[in-house]
Amino acid sequence: MEAILSYFGTYTPAADGAVASFKFEYLTTLGFAAIVIFAGRAIVAHSALLRKYAIPAPVVSGIIFSIIVSAIKGAGIVGISFDTKIMQDLCQNLFFLCVGFGFSLKMIKHAGGKLCIMIAVAACLLITLQDIVGVLVGNAIGLHPLLALQCSSASMSGGVGTASAFGAIFEEWGAPNATTIGVAAGTCGNIMGSLIGGPVAAFLITHHKLKADPNDKPESAKTGEVIPLNNSRMISMFAMCLLVAALGMPIYCILDNIPMIEMPKFIGCLFAGAIARNVMEALNIKFYTPEVDAIEHMFLELYLALVLMTIDITALAPVAGQMGIILLVQAVLMALFAIFISYNMFGRDYGAAVMAAGNCGWGCGSGPNAVANEKAVMDAYGWHNVAWVLYPSFAVIIDDIYNPIFLSVFGGIVGK
Repeated sequence: MEAILSYFGTYTPAADGAVASFKFEYLTTLGFAAIVIFAGRAIVAHSALLRKYAIPAPVVSGIIFSIIVSAIKGAGIVGISFDTKIMQDLCQNLFFLCVGFGFSLKMIKHAGGKLCIMIAVAACLLITLQDIVGVLVGNAIGLHPLLALQCSSASMSGGVGTASAFGAIFEEWGAPNATTIGVAAGTCGNIMGSLIGGPVAAFLITHHKLKADPNDKPESAKTGEVIPLNNSRMISMFAMCLLVAALGMPIYCILDNIPMIEMPKFIGCLFAGAIARNVMEALNIKFYTPEVDAIEHMFLELYLALVLMTIDITALAPVAGQMGIILLVQAVLMALFAIFISYNMFGRDYGAAVMAAGNCGWGCGSGPNAVANEKAVMDAYGWHNVAWVLYPSFAVIIDDIYNPIFLSVFGGIVGK
């Protein structure tokens, strides 16, 4: 029997009171991840509430899967784990590369430099406030400052990706279960961001009597053209992503060797993607945005599935109450920030209200949440092209540059 099991993973018998364990090898692990993706999509398709609040499908099924695995372990049957290291790293880095590839200087010129500066300043200010408030609350309730940071900008503005990247760093600095706590906080943040964004925008639109410009329409509505995905273009863009990711390693090497800063690998890929996009545009090198977008979404879904299905729920019990307090404070901070700071900095118009909803999305979870929030608002109140094309990608890029730097420096100050 053990010979057969060895094809699927590694079995470790129970010893010295410990529960027997089984670690699935990477192909079988990917099979489970596929089940999580399929199950999540099926659950969301049959739930109007989940669709209304744009909860990502892998989040729903990944949490259910991790609860089942944790229950099996808690019952003393067997501890199940998965070989996700290489695939999770690949998915994370290619996803952030594609995010960086969405950053175009042409887009900045179209939106105007002043708005871009305001978006950048607001993003950095929010991240700073999240961490300061999080550590202050953490100190008041007796939570390790690095775990408080995992419940602050690492998981809120940074999302699951940044929280998992810094989890390993904070664990080395002495914060137990930092990865699990950060991923769990990021998961809760995804839900919070989806719940906050729509009501915040609706309040701003109603209170200030804002209206969309009827002449502001998406490009697809103007031309009626829908570009289908193409096999040849997909292969070319996938190969391009792999090449640019490799070129991101020298950038990562340079950034990671800056004194006092711990830089995650995905930042090198993000910079490489942004540089590649603008160099290709300047040299008129052909690339295909729909295929890059498809690659981005595929690797994001797989990454979320791999991260969320491997959460050890049992490890959260000791800090669940403290984590909940900080997350509640972060939710209030995000709503107030969007209403009183983001809206005013972004122009006090309809587009500013849409971007405030997007701010709630990435500020409490992820870039996809920002997109989902803005789409929900525009479906109800009208289109705004700059908010849709510029804001999510630009704000997330600023976040992915500033957040790791601030977390490294601030975490080194309060956690060591």
